[in-house]
Amino acid sequence: MTEPNATLQTMWQRQSIRKYRDEPVPADHLGLILEAARRAPTGSNRQNWRLIVVTAPDLRQQVAAACMGQTWIGEAGAILVLVKLPDQGDTNGAIVLDHAILAATSLGYGTCWVGAIDREQVGALLGLPDGYTVQNLTPVGIADDTPPRRPRKAPEELFMAEGWGRPLSYEL
Repeated sequence: MTEPNATLQTMWQRQSIRKYRDEPVPADHLGLILEAARRAPTGSNRQNWRLIVVTAPDLRQQVAAACMGQTWIGEAGAILVLVKLPDQGDTNGAIVLDHAILAATSLGYGTCWVGAIDREQVGALLGLPDGYTVQNLTPVGIADDTPPRRPRKAPEELFMAEGWGRPLSYEL
């Protein structure tokens, strides 16, 4: 059996964290996380996304309140807000935010993909120009609690071999 490398271990370690210590994320760590996002692939290398880093405590709380009352988001030391450019799809931004989330995980930070957002309200708080849209966001911070892992579906439910309805199984 092949052992998972550091990249795979990071992917498997990641989980959604919803309780954070109110501590800042050091600038050098934020830089590494942002560089991972910057290097994410995008279709035709369009790089049609932007990330807004929110670290000011008051603004973090306002953004969190605009996320359907999920105040725990504001407890994290930083919030990365993914913005999509006018007339663009969601795929490229999703890849970018996932790169940032995995980089944060590799540095020991907790994150949580957030989609329940009042996009207009968060956009107004952050001064987005017309046509730019908040897509998703993630808090980044030191976990104050590690919840139990949630079960994953069996490979046979998710993967198929050579066509629909032919379950694919594998062993680790």
